[in-house]
Amino acid sequence: MPDTMNDETLTIHDTSIYAENMNISCPGFTSATTINEDSVPPLVPGFIRHLTACNLEVQTANCGSVYDCLPDGIYVIRYSVSPNNILFVEYNHLRIVQAMKLYQKHLCDLELEACSPPANKSAKLDELREIKSYLEAAKATVETCHKPTKGMELYNYALKRLKALNCTSC
Repeated sequence: MPDTMNDETLTIHDTSIYAENMNISCPGFTSATTINEDSVPPLVPGFIRHLTACNLEVQTANCGSVYDCLPDGIYVIRYSVSPNNILFVEYNHLRIVQAMKLYQKHLCDLELEACSPPANKSAKLDELREIKSYLEAAKATVETCHKPTKGMELYNYALKRLKALNCTSC
């Protein structure tokens, strides 16, 4: 799941390597919703799929014309090929799009110049760097260390600190 700054989509890219003699008869994801080989376009090895709140069945009204923002949080993605109970992988993806957009708004508010900032801006820049490190640690904790509860604690701590900062464009 590549990180993007698009509020409305979650992108999934199959980078699996399949044996040439393997009969792939049922690629798909299972989560709150199932996307299977009957989807349009069909899922084939190497697919890239952009999922929206409508695809994930979080949104039911105005699909096709307006898309709700997908919330930050952990998305559990399970990809399987037939036989589905044997051949599958599961990923925890921590989406941090909303937090990163707030982080970027704080950076814009600093109105940095191409020189060393004054002390007040430097202190806020240091605070933002530390908060971003907590967001990155949250992603690593969820996606690499496989500790979703701990990762969400780090995410919530970083978000609380972001929201506590004064922001004129937020």
